[in-house]
Amino acid sequence: MAEKELTESLIKHAWHTYLTTGNLPPEVNSPWYERKFFRPFFKRLPESPRCSICYIPFEGIGGNFSRIFLRVERSRLNPHLCNNCERFATEFHGGTELEISMLFVDVRGSTTIAENTSPEDFGKLIKKFYRTAAEVFYKNYGLVEKLVGDEVAGFFVPGFAGKAHAKAALETGKQIMAALGYGTSSKPWIPAGMGINTGVAYVGSVHTEGDVSDIAILGDAVNTTARLTSQANPGEILISDTTRQAANLDITGMKSKTLKLKGKSQDIIAWTLSMA
Repeated sequence: MAEKELTESLIKHAWHTYLTTGNLPPEVNSPWYERKFFRPFFKRLPESPRCSICYIPFEGIGGNFSRIFLRVERSRLNPHLCNNCERFATEFHGGTELEISMLFVDVRGSTTIAENTSPEDFGKLIKKFYRTAAEVFYKNYGLVEKLVGDEVAGFFVPGFAGKAHAKAALETGKQIMAALGYGTSSKPWIPAGMGINTGVAYVGSVHTEGDVSDIAILGDAVNTTARLTSQANPGEILISDTTRQAANLDITGMKSKTLKLKGKSQDIIAWTLSMA
């Protein structure tokens, strides 16, 4: 086999092994602290923000521990990754296809909110939204793909969240909504809607401007998640039927919707969980 083909095969194997088992394959040299065994420990070290892949913290006591003893810190090229995960994403530029569960949550009416709020206060509100949602993702072994505009997009893979990643996504969705004030005795402090979907997607690294490596999820299932999210009302979680089946969700009392999503040739069935 040609050298290029061997390299592409190794890259795909490395990503698939890591995302399905939580560990890198033996033929890929990696530090001891990247083993799956240590992940719960790092996830509990204070404090966020932390690496979107390995959960190593960048701030607080945990951040100091990581820098001093592990020599791991925030990547200078990508603020969402540590320097070690940045090296992996750069060295193994590629990815793999696998079934994942995706959760997107975004702010409803952000343009109106921004119009009636000072830029500084709006910035503080969105940063609080980012931090609140991301912390729940990390707690439930989710991976944050991006924090952009008024949206937080994340996903769950078997190697981190386990085989029941669809259930993990649903539980995370409920917890995020509760953290935003929905379904609680307090009033929601920001209007947000959510979409959850399960399907096969491409997960891997992509190169952006300046040769910076970032983690991305791509494919039809990702687009479906985005479209679901766009149709969710404030306090509402729209759950695809594929997620319902994968999570064996009890739909008693829930309403189904047949949705015609922009750009999709076929309608999809979604289930509505209202926490408003």
